[in-house]
Amino acid sequence: MRYAIVTETWPPEVNGVALTVHDLTQGLQARGHAVDLVRPRQERGQQAGPGELLVAGAALPRYPGLRFGMPATGTVLRRWRAAPPQAVYIATEGPLGWSALRAARRLAIPVASGLHTRFDAYMRDYGLAPLEPLAMAWMRRFHNRADATLVPTAELAGFLSGRGFRNVVQLARAVDTTLFDPRRRDPSLRAHWGLAADDLAAIHVGRIAAEKNLALAVSAFRRLQQRQPRARFVWVGDGPERQALARDNPDFVFCGVQRGEALARHFASGDLFLFPSRSETFGNVTLEAMASGVPVVAFDYGAARTHLRDGVHGAAVDDDDAFEAAVLRLGDDRAARHAMGAAARQAVLRLSPEQVAADFDALLSGLAARGARDATASAA
Repeated sequence: MRYAIVTETWPPEVNGVALTVHDLTQGLQARGHAVDLVRPRQERGQQAGPGELLVAGAALPRYPGLRFGMPATGTVLRRWRAAPPQAVYIATEGPLGWSALRAARRLAIPVASGLHTRFDAYMRDYGLAPLEPLAMAWMRRFHNRADATLVPTAELAGFLSGRGFRNVVQLARAVDTTLFDPRRRDPSLRAHWGLAADDLAAIHVGRIAAEKNLALAVSAFRRLQQRQPRARFVWVGDGPERQALARDNPDFVFCGVQRGEALARHFASGDLFLFPSRSETFGNVTLEAMASGVPVVAFDYGAARTHLRDGVHGAAVDDDDAFEAAVLRLGDDRAARHAMGAAARQAVLRLSPEQVAADFDALLSGLAARGARDATASAA
């Protein structure tokens, strides 16, 4: 079959949306399908690869490493009239996503959308809480024009359905357990961080940004450090808050953006993964830490609620006090961390990327078949 995928973020940009959509695209191609990829041009003069349509983009405010696509309804219409996909997946709700949605609707092509980001929750993190209902209404309007809206957890599906989102479907997330593996633990990397063999490395991987609730992780680590002065807090990633965080915490270890095997070594070389965010739709890094054999402290929603058993794979908590208490408890118990890390690894071995690709394929092919039936009925 021929599918189209539309996204406003794509590797080498490092974020959960880009990496998830990239994996879904590769999964469809591995299953023998043609994939027409529509995305913004990431740098001046960039040439489109096979099966790609590159459109104009602009830098995302406060995130200089990310871009969004400019409106391109006419361009997408011409592309899809010449070579119509049988179904379209739109991963982002920006100007390019809206353009693709309009084009698909004009051409009567079935559409699935993906809700990857809780923009309504971001409003609170950036001091714009009064705009939260408007953000929710905007998201609902976009996704309800699609034939299905894909989300990673049953929890989120229920939340959205209760707020007027129609046709919400769960599509599970996977993790590459060959890449993220405890065997990638690297003593030389830990030594570079200033750690001896028995010292503790707390680690955080992700955007260093206001919506990630990072002050809680800092507070929890400082309390742990009072008990273990040689402990280090290792930060992997970048973002608008990195400079201030580094200025205020000169002993923290900042490793910047890491990819591929280097990222896997950083995960596996940590001892306790701190994930204080309350604004994720899922949190892929939770699965990556678990696959790496590192116990996780996170809030009980998203990936943690779906896959992390409290007290078995780390801690799934409900409030800030419980988060800090869990960091102290696990930070002080090396044996428990070791056992939880091993159990966490076992828990995610079944989350096969190949199975997720098969499920995604089945969903899109189902939409395509329904669209073909509707077209035949209309012609009759």
